[in-house]
Amino acid sequence: MTLEHKYVEGSPEAPVLLLLHGTGGSPDDLLGLARELSPDAAVLAPFGPVSEHGAARWFRRLAEGVFDHEDVIKRANQLADFVLEAREKYGLGDRRLVAVGFSNGANIAAAVTLLRPEVVREAALFAAMSPVPEPPSHDLSGSRVFLANGEHDPMAPLASTEELIGLLRERGADVVTQRHRGGHQITPDGVRAAVKWFTP
Repeated sequence: MTLEHKYVEGSPEAPVLLLLHGTGGSPDDLLGLARELSPDAAVLAPFGPVSEHGAARWFRRLAEGVFDHEDVIKRANQLADFVLEAREKYGLGDRRLVAVGFSNGANIAAAVTLLRPEVVREAALFAAMSPVPEPPSHDLSGSRVFLANGEHDPMAPLASTEELIGLLRERGADVVTQRHRGGHQITPDGVRAAVKWFTP
């Protein structure tokens, strides 16, 4: 497998959750959120492959909030290929898969959603911003995306979040948003909104 990861089996009837941690995080960070969304889901939780001063990330950045877009594209394809490998290795077949990401993890999930929609069709993104400035014009009419963002988030400014929402909707994705008055965090209201979105 191309990425170090954790895999937890779930009920065969339940979805698979692809958990994508934030900068400096680990595969265990979002397990509680995963159980809120789907208690019986299988969990596929890779480690971010990029080290920034020892902190695990999904792609390089040139400065705070300034992404290395070439690396974003490279790493999004790496993650998409990993998901396809995992489907085969763990016998997941065509089970529903939902990417769940926070911060840097949400950004790489957004990138895969835009760049490789055949791999990730559903994503729950917490504190996400636009990861690539001019993604290809893929048809995302089969994609569902949930975004929860803080109105006072210095790390994921709402202008960049709105840019991401526009890119998704222009390509036909079904987008649901939740706003809170906080900053760079996952809030209880955001989780409740995500649970509602998760079970359409």
